Amino acid sequence: MSTLAIRDLHVTVETDQGTKEILRGVDLTINTGEIHAIMGPNGSGKSTLAYTIAGYPKYTVTRGSIELDGVDVLSMTADERARAGLFLAMQYPVEIPGVTNTNFLRTAKTAIDGEAPSIRTWTKDVKTAMANLKMDASFASRNVNEGFSGGEKKRNEILQLELLKPKFAVLDETDSGLDIDALKIVSEGVNRAHDNTNLGVLLITHYTRILRYIKPDFVHVFVAGRVAEEGGPELAEQLEEEGYVRFVSEGEEDTDAVLTDDQAASVG
Repeated sequence: MSTLAIRDLHVTVETDQGTKEILRGVDLTINTGEIHAIMGPNGSGKSTLAYTIAGYPKYTVTRGSIELDGVDVLSMTADERARAGLFLAMQYPVEIPGVTNTNFLRTAKTAIDGEAPSIRTWTKDVKTAMANLKMDASFASRNVNEGFSGGEKKRNEILQLELLKPKFAVLDETDSGLDIDALKIVSEGVNRAHDNTNLGVLLITHYTRILRYIKPDFVHVFVAGRVAEEGGPELAEQLEEEGYVRFVSEGEEDTDAVLTDDQAASVG
């Protein structure tokens, strides 16, 4: 079993208005095999947590730690974090002109494993994963995310997840922009990865819709840069009925210091 441990994490970012503190003492422990859902209103810092775990350089950790099996993650570069077993499915997947999906996936797999996968086995694995995600075979030769729809980009993220086999996956609003059919397909892919590799999942979302397909073991309510409440799946149902009103009112004095999720995702 592997453990991703976040302790007293404080994070700032530079904006046009000066330095903003976004995360204000986050404590969270995720073990492989567990599915944790982070829910909260816009501006609570959920995307900032995701990008900080992945090593996005625009965010500055001012206090606290992130450790993977006791090893300091914050001292690692972004590629070192990926090789150590961390994966980020981005809220807004980027296009990479001139790089085909096939080349990108095999290069990434080689970098993570330290050796190139067997062509015969790898080709079969890619075809199987794409078929499971109902991706046309032509997507293998297309440039990464270039000209893809929003739903196709999200499927492509899960294709990477299934093939790269990380220890922990941070899914930053993977459900945003998906219709019901795409949501089911993407969710099935996450569940396959979880079941096949004992993947640990940190699922960031505003809504309970995706939690009907990816069942969380733990739910954390994120408000004003910190975890305001924790519970089991029943907490998500409570949020569906009541919303975030009581949490926002409790933390409203802090909200002016926190960016919206869209702003946080686009810093730099």
